[in-house]
Amino acid sequence: MSEHKIALEWKRESETFTYESYNRDHVLTFEGGTRVAASAAPAYRGNPAHVNPEEALVAALSSCHMLTFLAVAAKRRFVVDRYEDRAVGVLEKNQKGKLAITRVVLRPHVVFGGPTPPTPEQLKELHERAHAECFIANSVTTEVTVEA
Repeated sequence: MSEHKIALEWKRESETFTYESYNRDHVLTFEGGTRVAASAAPAYRGNPAHVNPEEALVAALSSCHMLTFLAVAAKRRFVVDRYEDRAVGVLEKNQKGKLAITRVVLRPHVVFGGPTPPTPEQLKELHERAHAECFIANSVTTEVTVEA
């Protein structure tokens, strides 16, 4: 078991506190000291220059899949030279009628080096294993698909 802690800081910057007036900008600080400017999504009066929770969830799923993929590939002795993803999350009403990130599509592109790259079947298996072992994908109800 492990714990993962963050600190969140927000302070009112407006004279009044109404839905229209309060600021959405806040700061997330991670255990290692990294600070990330965050806000609501622009559709909810947030700052488009900052990370919003919806983007952060998609990023966490993409990052976790990549890290798990790299571990699985390394254990299978495949050499990964480059990994890119252009993930997309969809915010829509779920089956209960609540807004949720209902699905995320990962679109990884992997470049292999080494003497023997995986076959297309092995690559599919690597992604399936990475998805099955990804901590974040195992933590959410969001449908996550991999289009490799």
